[in-house]
Amino acid sequence: MATAEIATLIQKSVPEADDAVVEYITGYLEGTDFADDDEDGITEFVRPMLLDVGGKEGEIDRLCDQLIKLLSAKTNNVAQPKAGLNKLAQPINMASQSNISATVSLMKENVDLQSVRGRTIQSQVDASKLKKAEAKIAAKMAKRQAKSNMAIDYEASKLIHDSEQKALAEAYKMYNPIMDYTSTKGKSKDIKLENFDISFGGKRILTDANVTLAFGRRYGLVGKNGIGKSTLLKAMARRELNVPTHISLLYVEQEVIGDDTPALEMVLKADVWRTHLLNEERRLTAEINVLDAEDAEEGATEESRDAADKLKESLNSKLREVYQKLEDIESNKAEARASAILSGLGFDTEQQRRPTREFSGGWRMRISLARALFCKPDCLMLDEPDNMLDIPAIVWLENYLQTWPNTLLVVSHDREFLDEVATDILHQHSEKLDHYKGNYAQFDATREERQRQQLREYQSQMEFRQHLQDFIDRWRYNAKRAPQAQSKIKILEKLPILEAPEEERLVTFKFADPDALSAPILQMDNVKFGYSPDKIIINDIYLDMRLDSRIAVVGPNGAGKSTMLKVLTGDLRPQSGLVNRNGRLRIAYFTQHHIDQLDLTKSPVGFMADKFPGKSEEEYRRHLGAFGITGMVGLQVMKTLSGGQKSRVAFACLSLVNPHILVLDEPTNHLDLHSIDALQTALAQFKGGVVIVSHDERFINTVCNEIWICEGKKLHKFSGTIKDYKKLICPKETP
Repeated sequence: MATAEIATLIQKSVPEADDAVVEYITGYLEGTDFADDDEDGITEFVRPMLLDVGGKEGEIDRLCDQLIKLLSAKTNNVAQPKAGLNKLAQPINMASQSNISATVSLMKENVDLQSVRGRTIQSQVDASKLKKAEAKIAAKMAKRQAKSNMAIDYEASKLIHDSEQKALAEAYKMYNPIMDYTSTKGKSKDIKLENFDISFGGKRILTDANVTLAFGRRYGLVGKNGIGKSTLLKAMARRELNVPTHISLLYVEQEVIGDDTPALEMVLKADVWRTHLLNEERRLTAEINVLDAEDAEEGATEESRDAADKLKESLNSKLREVYQKLEDIESNKAEARASAILSGLGFDTEQQRRPTREFSGGWRMRISLARALFCKPDCLMLDEPDNMLDIPAIVWLENYLQTWPNTLLVVSHDREFLDEVATDILHQHSEKLDHYKGNYAQFDATREERQRQQLREYQSQMEFRQHLQDFIDRWRYNAKRAPQAQSKIKILEKLPILEAPEEERLVTFKFADPDALSAPILQMDNVKFGYSPDKIIINDIYLDMRLDSRIAVVGPNGAGKSTMLKVLTGDLRPQSGLVNRNGRLRIAYFTQHHIDQLDLTKSPVGFMADKFPGKSEEEYRRHLGAFGITGMVGLQVMKTLSGGQKSRVAFACLSLVNPHILVLDEPTNHLDLHSIDALQTALAQFKGGVVIVSHDERFINTVCNEIWICEGKKLHKFSGTIKDYKKLICPKETP
């Protein structure tokens, strides 16, 4: 059964399936040792995956039947895997062998000779041999199960599995428990954590660290990829650190669960205390109505009426307390406030009423962010909130957070965002946390001056130490100068030991210069595309790429930017129009969901060796090192790496394509600030063409000289800068 045959069947039956899905399914079917449960593998794994990508159920059922027949034919033509075990379990007739001594030599200690002369000689299989054979088969089955688990992981990367959704719901309850926040007024909301350690996976993240978060301040947490910023936020959210119990915490990391709950209702439910009060109001009102109905019935005794009146009075008292608390939290304004937050994040009125299951992962992440903003925890922790937002939503979020009344702790690698939002910067490095006043620009300048001062102090002390040591070495054995030498020794011992200033390892991305190509290089001429005739995404698209092109494509989410890039690279075929590519053109495409293209069960070195064979391990490690994947990180399983480290692996693989054109969809997501700078430098030096989709203002301004706007299914050139575009669509105003 050839891979091409399977791929053809899938593409014919499910044309909606993209190349990545087809390649994954064919690889799964070809790489698995099938037995009696072939049909289960297809119906439980292949069929749901194809349904998820939009295939028709009838066509998929017919395709599964065809695949089962093919697999059955393959199984019948291949020797049964248990034959080896059957041979071991059967006795061997030694009398039929012409050379007994040779056979005994072959079998060695595993042969139990019952007789040497005049009888049939049989060998009994050693129990340990049989055990090894069974273990081998068990290992084979475990390997098969592992592949099945990989398939589950693949599905989960697109849509969180039901069991995981339940786990996320429980985690949200843990992060945001029912807490009467009206009762905590007047209490200090400052968070002071002293002398704490954090480890993850056997690696020390922070050692003897101290941090103080003053209530009402907005802190930006910065540091290299993989340094443990998200680990710190999670440790706080789970209260593994000593955060006062009266302070409410909320960590926004995962997208919301997709179900039939409308987006607006999902945001309103985020305030679990308000939801609790409303439930109490309904319960108390219902109990009071029941008592009123019983009161109206004839035949009730005076004693029962007195008891009912007392109970009703108690219920009314509790109901008045609930009403007062609802008034204190301005519950009547909640829906308007939730709607305003969703609107700012790009949801129109119709979208706010749609069920959450109808939204993609990126839009669900926006709903999760809206929930956090709505419930206003005492300390809100955001982990790269701008990754899933377009420029209008980022500007709205910047403006909204500038008036955030409580404590904010945000991880972001967008300098402009941090400059607009942060009042303080926490720098995580070398298992330490350093605090700086001001936004990122002030932190950058202050940190450079602090590093220079530390270097001067260190050099000065080292010179003084050397001066003392020279005196001691020269005179310690001289009778006249010995007392002075002893005095110098005491001074040397009392000097505080200064640590050498940390030398930052530079990250240097590099893309090899491509060979020359004659024009035309890459063109789109009157291109039209939609996943169905009645749902056109882009139309009438014209674009001419050259080797010196530096194009940024901007526009609101859902306008078709990523779809346009897929048509440009050939991942999607246009419904009409032409996409002309030079026959020798090589394109390297960095997708927004590039992690799906990595095998997270392998190390970066192993993955690169499979994808680009022919080099030694040392060469792969050296190449990864140029992209910041240094030391043992290149040998770690990729699922243990941070998002930024996975992005670096993807860029290292792109560079081996030796492309003429780099197509980058949100390349700065997850990269730390030093990596973004390194990528900017590499793109500036690259001699090929570049087209990017990004929301990072500084990155666009540094790399690109053309801005194209994708909106209203069209693509047109913008004459100004990215700052001009930002001002045009997002005039700054107080939310």
